[in-house]
Amino acid sequence: MAQDNFQEPLISNRMALGITLALALMAAATFAVNLGGSWIGPKLALGSHTDSREEIRVRIGQDELRLPANTIRFSEQRHAGDSERIDLYLTWPEMQGYSVAQKRRFDDSGSADGLIFLQLSQSTMSRDMSGRLEPIYSRLFDGDAIPGPYGLTAHHLRADSGYGDEVILTAPTSTGDAYAVRCLMPRDKGPERQTGQQTSPVATNSASCQRDIRAGQDLTVLYRFSPTLLRDWVHIDAAIARFVKERVATRKTPQ
Repeated sequence: MAQDNFQEPLISNRMALGITLALALMAAATFAVNLGGSWIGPKLALGSHTDSREEIRVRIGQDELRLPANTIRFSEQRHAGDSERIDLYLTWPEMQGYSVAQKRRFDDSGSADGLIFLQLSQSTMSRDMSGRLEPIYSRLFDGDAIPGPYGLTAHHLRADSGYGDEVILTAPTSTGDAYAVRCLMPRDKGPERQTGQQTSPVATNSASCQRDIRAGQDLTVLYRFSPTLLRDWVHIDAAIARFVKERVATRKTPQ
């Protein structure tokens, strides 16, 4: 039987065209991924942070503030106009907002050693924390005061006060006003409350110390920091007040 000398090509023209198109699409996709990655990569690295120092003008109640964008903690708050509150974060002791160079300090959720968190809102109380010490907090003290860390005096609070394991730390200041701050210091990790030279422990490096001060026309500045920063309590209080004062816009008196 005679053999057919015609041999069909292994790859047809239609198949060759399909392979060519597939390779072209893969090349285009690779280019798009590389191009997109060069733009998206830095955005993903920043996460919800921004390193922009653009000044954003925000009004809270009677006060207008000029705040660098990189000091504002949440992206949805980085816009000009009226706001009920603004949340900030700053490095300590530099008092600076987010930067790529300080990325690790801002991204480490397990430690607040190098950060201070602020919340600015319109005042709802007539007194700040120092002003509430005598008429309110002192009525909730339980037992004798004990020496606290860094020259502070620790006051434990009654179990029914609603403050859990928080203690009030106080100290006189050079202005004659009392400094007061609430800190979470679990009782089961510290010495038993008693008189004498027993001291209250520094319990955690989370931002579990909280204090509020008044600023501007009608602002409450609530700030939180790690108990490990209590060593700088005098300087932190002054730095917070100065930071806000420098960013409150001065209203011009009509001529």
